[in-house]
Amino acid sequence: MKYADLSLKEIDNEALRVIPEEQARLAEAAAFVKTAKTLSLAVHNPNNPALAKLEADLAERGFTLQKFLVSKKSLDKILERYSDLSFAVKAKAGILSISSEALAGFAEKGATKSALKDALDAVVELKSLERVSHIFETVLAGAFALRASDIHFEPEKDSTLLRLRIDGLLADAYAFDPATYHQLNSRIKLLSGVKLNITNRAQDGRFSITKGANQIEMRASFIPGNYGESIVMRILDPETTKVSYRELGIHPKLLARLEKEIRRPNGMLLTTGPTGSGKTTTLYSFLTEIHRPEIKIITIEDPIEYHLEGIVQTQVEGDKYTFAEGLRSIVRQDPDIIMVGEIRDGETADIAIQAALTGHFVFSTLHTNNAAGTFPRLADLGADPKSFGSAVTVSMAQRLLRKLDPDKRKERPLTDEEKKMVEKVFETITDKSLLPEKMDTVWEPVPDGDATGYKGRIGLYEAIFMDDELAHFLRDNPPENEIAKLVTKQGYLTMAQDGVLKALAGITSLSEVADTVDLPSI
Repeated sequence: MKYADLSLKEIDNEALRVIPEEQARLAEAAAFVKTAKTLSLAVHNPNNPALAKLEADLAERGFTLQKFLVSKKSLDKILERYSDLSFAVKAKAGILSISSEALAGFAEKGATKSALKDALDAVVELKSLERVSHIFETVLAGAFALRASDIHFEPEKDSTLLRLRIDGLLADAYAFDPATYHQLNSRIKLLSGVKLNITNRAQDGRFSITKGANQIEMRASFIPGNYGESIVMRILDPETTKVSYRELGIHPKLLARLEKEIRRPNGMLLTTGPTGSGKTTTLYSFLTEIHRPEIKIITIEDPIEYHLEGIVQTQVEGDKYTFAEGLRSIVRQDPDIIMVGEIRDGETADIAIQAALTGHFVFSTLHTNNAAGTFPRLADLGADPKSFGSAVTVSMAQRLLRKLDPDKRKERPLTDEEKKMVEKVFETITDKSLLPEKMDTVWEPVPDGDATGYKGRIGLYEAIFMDDELAHFLRDNPPENEIAKLVTKQGYLTMAQDGVLKALAGITSLSEVADTVDLPSI
């Protein structure tokens, strides 16, 4: 028998599940790797009579065994893992069901951070075997009730901080003791399908949560830190992508033009903005709108965030399947519409432009600060500015900002300084019909206890449409500010103008707009 030192080996949870703990302890043997029906078995005492029975059982179940001799210390290390496995209540790895009682509990008390804290205080005191599952379920139910987009666990010296990102801002929610955090860490790792005994490098996993009739995807990221692993879980609720593009907050004039543009037979729509500015949601809402049985839509994403019906979605995988490679293959699949998750390099930019020139409509995203920055960015990636006029039909930029809660806001007059700033923002608007009638008051939030005065988020948008003048101008690769100046003639709002209009209409506050986009200083 070969000898194996398991202190250096990763232990596979799926392999561990094959042999019940009682049987493993009795036979002094445990499985640590499972590949299809081949099982790597760690054996401490080859003469143990219970081992022969275990081997016979496994052979009967169709497993082929590879046996390795291990020390007592190595065997104990695997057997310890069973305690982590026991935290996985009967739910299978990768799927977790949240009881409707846990969700209803928050609905009755009202979704507040203090209600979540009280609920966690109660379950942390439990002494049952399923305590960790209850804690985790409570964290998730609280996050859903508070409409959080991300759940963060941040270990510090004496405690681990639980923080929730609500409406784009992080808020402290609870502090766990180190022992409870360690158990939660194992629980999340088990569900996410990542290695339990790897703590010194980053890992990514995902799992699903059944919440009533809905299946919610969770993306988990683990990175090593000073006092333990920092965990961030992104909540991908498919309900959020079912938002119609009409509800995103796009100005009616811009919306009417976009509705025409996304139905073109070929061309390219690029949406830009920082991470978390809602670009994917916007593109998904466009795809859902134009999807019909007679057209084929293929996406290539990193990773696939939401599953869309009737649309072929593929996912990049490191160096094996890159955006450029995937895009090359997709073009051969005869699609009408292609969505590329992100244009990151020159090769992807070139193929996307070629696809847009050869009878496909391409949707994609870029990282720039505004719509005018799209063209210099593409040129920086090595794309030919002479092809922009024929390939790129729309360049959009967007941000997300918090909406005021209609019940927790108050109106106030603009200060003289704010009036000057508003006038300065609006002075470049060529289509005067876009200006509001009333420009002397804004609204601001009225915080109340846990409530910030904000509820939900809305988008700010700006867009540039390709025309002959712009196509000719872009051939010489002009700077961003020159492009922005030229396109004011098109008569659409910039993000700053869109934001100020929304503040004057009471949808958001002026301070929120100032935090999200650059407003001119007086």
